[in-house]
Amino acid sequence: MTNGRTRGGRRAFATRARTVALSLATLTALFGTAQAAELNIYNWGEYINPAVLKKFEEETQIKVNLSTYSSNEEMLAKIQGGATGYDIVFPSVHMQDIMAKLDLLEKTDINTYEGFKNIDPTFLRAKSDPKGEYCLPYAFGTVGILYNRTLLGKDVTGWRDLIETVKAKGLKFTLLDDMREVLSVGLILNGHKVNSTDPAELQQAADTIIAMKPDVAAFTYDTRPMVAAGDVAAGHFFVGSMVDVFGNPKDLGYVIPEEGATMYQEDICVLKTAPNKENAVKFMQFYTRPEVAALNIEQQTNGTANVPARQLTPEQIKNSKEINPPPETMQKLQIFEDLGPGVRQLDRVWTKVKTAQ
Repeated sequence: MTNGRTRGGRRAFATRARTVALSLATLTALFGTAQAAELNIYNWGEYINPAVLKKFEEETQIKVNLSTYSSNEEMLAKIQGGATGYDIVFPSVHMQDIMAKLDLLEKTDINTYEGFKNIDPTFLRAKSDPKGEYCLPYAFGTVGILYNRTLLGKDVTGWRDLIETVKAKGLKFTLLDDMREVLSVGLILNGHKVNSTDPAELQQAADTIIAMKPDVAAFTYDTRPMVAAGDVAAGHFFVGSMVDVFGNPKDLGYVIPEEGATMYQEDICVLKTAPNKENAVKFMQFYTRPEVAALNIEQQTNGTANVPARQLTPEQIKNSKEINPPPETMQKLQIFEDLGPGVRQLDRVWTKVKTAQ
């Protein structure tokens, strides 16, 4: 910038000064917007419909960058390890409570936003956030049994029915390679709560799973292709596998075991270290809209806490008792809680399960 002693005199300088000032303002606005108009989402793999992200980008001109993780523990380790740049994460309820204890989450006051009225309050499950001041309920589902009815020759009703059937036919099934989910099957079959840390109850659960091992082909997450191909008769898996059932209803089925099951729920949370907090809150507000949640569920085949969204989903999803369990089934579902130091008791028996011959 000059000091005013320019060849064109005062009037010319004033004109140029306004031009320069406008140019600087324009550049600042442009670069400021470009820098701010981003949102960095860190989510489970394949746990959001790309069409939702595209719609958000088109409406807001905010560029979304998506990174993925495969477990709550992986996500937490990365955040605690100093990873920066992420704005939004999608922890399960018990992980949200852990992250709250670690002071990793930003208070968003999303519960004061008008769209929050669409959320069923029974899904405010986090003990650290009973009013929804921090996070927004995202999606929920069950962990049950995906099965090949052609191989089994029937529809199974639960774990005991499955085990009896595969033994009689000389078939195999898979279990998830997940400590809490697998031990929960053993706990439920023995009438215990899935958040138990009682050594005797956990040992009983482990013994139940060990007794299954001759009929277990693998502990794996690759359940869907194995069941669909007929490599195994059934697999312990998430309700998201209903996408396969809808694609091949003649051969495939999914059941929430009659003995009971676990349910999962993930919430949308903003990190305290988020560089784009304002954009993150805009995304949360965007996701309270019924048509947005319905668009996501259409591809995900999970349940939603957004009540009006349920009526906007395709008929096969809306009417699915597997995706939208009736009240009597919901009463049989249990959700994981943060066990604190008690998780060491699970570690001990899980080692016995995995190493038992």
